[in-house]
Amino acid sequence: MQNKLKLPLAIAIASALFVGCSSNKVKEVKPNPLPKITQEQNLNLVFSQSVSSTDAAEALRLQLDTDNGVVFAIDPDGQVSAYKGKERLWKSKITKQELTAGVEAGEGIVVSGNRKGQLFALDQATGEQKWTAKLSGAILSPSLIQSGRVITIANDGTVFAHDAVTGQQVWAYKLPNVQFSLRGQPAPVRLDERTVLIGSANAYIYALDIISGVPRFQRRVAISEGRSDIQRLVDVVGDPVVSGQYLVTTSFQGQVTVTDLATQRVVWSEDASSTNSAEVADDKVFVTTTDGKLNAYNLATGELVWQNEELLNRKLSNPVMLGQNLVVGDLDGVIHLINPASGKLIGRAKTSGEVRSLRVIDNQLYVATRKGALSIWQNR
Repeated sequence: MQNKLKLPLAIAIASALFVGCSSNKVKEVKPNPLPKITQEQNLNLVFSQSVSSTDAAEALRLQLDTDNGVVFAIDPDGQVSAYKGKERLWKSKITKQELTAGVEAGEGIVVSGNRKGQLFALDQATGEQKWTAKLSGAILSPSLIQSGRVITIANDGTVFAHDAVTGQQVWAYKLPNVQFSLRGQPAPVRLDERTVLIGSANAYIYALDIISGVPRFQRRVAISEGRSDIQRLVDVVGDPVVSGQYLVTTSFQGQVTVTDLATQRVVWSEDASSTNSAEVADDKVFVTTTDGKLNAYNLATGELVWQNEELLNRKLSNPVMLGQNLVVGDLDGVIHLINPASGKLIGRAKTSGEVRSLRVIDNQLYVATRKGALSIWQNR
């Protein structure tokens, strides 16, 4: 079996930007200063918790999750906690190894994984460990809990399905081997009750039957145009997004692509390098690029509706819609509110550390940063 070279994202981006430059001519790229906002809108902080920080070189996908009104938080030092409001219901130490993915909650369990490939399932009510499974590689993205299955992707490109009750492995599917890729993996995404979507380092999306693991279809969503190994990286790192009949994908040094799920044909594709999931709302596709642009495309045609360059080189997070506002985070822990119709900055809030993950659940914004600041916000 071939060994794959996994390249940290920060190194890949720097190498791609400076290929061909001599070492004494590399120009430092500085983040844009924060622009002024005239009519500022704000967010209310409704929950916050500090946990251990993570390595700056590892773009780990730590996240908060909620189920039945309870918020579940992960601590990289090996702990998972549950909160009702601001009251902690339980805390469970599950491993001595660093937790590197999760949490994901559903069907009565909470799931997280570590860099040794151990997958842990805890009882939502008590924090008691229900089962543990061993995967073939590090777990760097959250699992998906659906239809009695826990779907998890190991960093060697193997997709695993475990029974949500017993933890028994039901099936495994090996993605095609890619010799040179980014270290990281998009999370599995629900297409429908029986189908899960998997993004891969070879720029394909795979649709697998969630019960049996049988492939339903596959589709290439990005094309490599570079000369060197680094320039040819086109990993799908951001999670695929399903919006009605459309599948929206982004790729590193590749394209933002919209595919019609009924015909499995590409509707449009535009060059944009992104390692974050897109957001789809108001018939637009919102994408943050690796150099800090925020683009809005027409969902049906791919026409560029607007582009915001005020936050260049600020390492923007994935964009999400919170109510009527578009939201992104940056390297300084600033949460930016944006008018989705115009791209104009209209507000901001501040947390601590580089924003790594944004989610919106029940009209609340869930934020996780590299420094271990976990928080929940809502519109004021």
